[in-house]
Amino acid sequence: MFLEYTGTQKHKFGWIEVVCGSMFSGKTEELIRRLKRAEFAGQKVEIFKPEVDTRYDDEAVVSHDENSIPSTAVRSSGNILILANNAHVVGIDEAQFFDLELVNVCNQLAALGKRVIVAGLDMDYKGRPFGPMPGLMAVAEYVTKVHAICMKCGSLANHSHRFIDSGKLVELGEREQYEPLCRACFSHAMEPKPTVGKTKRA
Repeated sequence: MFLEYTGTQKHKFGWIEVVCGSMFSGKTEELIRRLKRAEFAGQKVEIFKPEVDTRYDDEAVVSHDENSIPSTAVRSSGNILILANNAHVVGIDEAQFFDLELVNVCNQLAALGKRVIVAGLDMDYKGRPFGPMPGLMAVAEYVTKVHAICMKCGSLANHSHRFIDSGKLVELGEREQYEPLCRACFSHAMEPKPTVGKTKRA
């Protein structure tokens, strides 16, 4: 928390940090690193994730490298405002799965003097801006975009390609369903596949 002096009045203010990128880019790892450093400094930290994310653990935030930190699973972003009341630092993982109100929630937390650290996918499996992430990136003081390595060519990857299009926007999965791809390889993977007609026997 910082104090800003304006005349005879004293105002407290915080800020918002966003860590974004594709799957397997280290977003959650970076979130956990920042939160643990804040805990080491003696700051009160509260971490939240959406209820829908149960891939590794029902409660803890867990990275792909199995680094973890205790968290609270919540159904909507509004719950965060209530539960983070006494925290100095608020961490939010998998922000793309939250409702759009998360942008206002983070702004309110920052206005209360809290440091807010948010991690999430900036694009969905079709390469479109994902949920509240564009809004969060717009209002954040700090945005860190991390990258994975393209599974096809080895370039920096910023897309999360899903092998099978189930039609669902939210499809929890890991390497059996997703792969990180660069722009060029993703564009090629998303091209319509030619249909091969069956030859009729004479």
